[in-house]
Amino acid sequence: MSEILIRRAEKADLPAIVAMLADDTLGRTREDTSTPPAQAYLDAFAAVDSNPNQFLAVMTVGDDVIGTLQISFLPGLSLQGAWRGQIEAVRVAANRRGERLGQRLLEWAIEKCRERGCRVVQLTTNKSRLDAHRFYERLGFKASNIGYKLDL
Repeated sequence: MSEILIRRAEKADLPAIVAMLADDTLGRTREDTSTPPAQAYLDAFAAVDSNPNQFLAVMTVGDDVIGTLQISFLPGLSLQGAWRGQIEAVRVAANRRGERLGQRLLEWAIEKCRERGCRVVQLTTNKSRLDAHRFYERLGFKASNIGYKLDL
């Protein structure tokens, strides 16, 4: 059996990443899984990959991408100039759910934030994703703030 690895995503990983983003009720309505990936995904990947404060990660086993998340490292003045790690787009492939891979991926991301000197790790999740809420709370995250978004 191949070893599970977590690494920086490569452009070739985009179809698998987008497929995971699209593999739920919300994602089906907002993602484009056509192959090759739409230019917007390629442009976004290039912007993320070239930014030292962004880390798009994939979890792999052999040649298969089985998980992903993105960490944004955010400087700020509050909390005495603390850096924050913002985790987004956490996904595990549907056929691998229930194996605690999401926990492993989040623990890895938290350690990356610690290594970068972050004092806070934060994330957002859609209100409708109740299973995700329980998952994050089990890992020690607190629903301490209310987030707002404005679609442009």
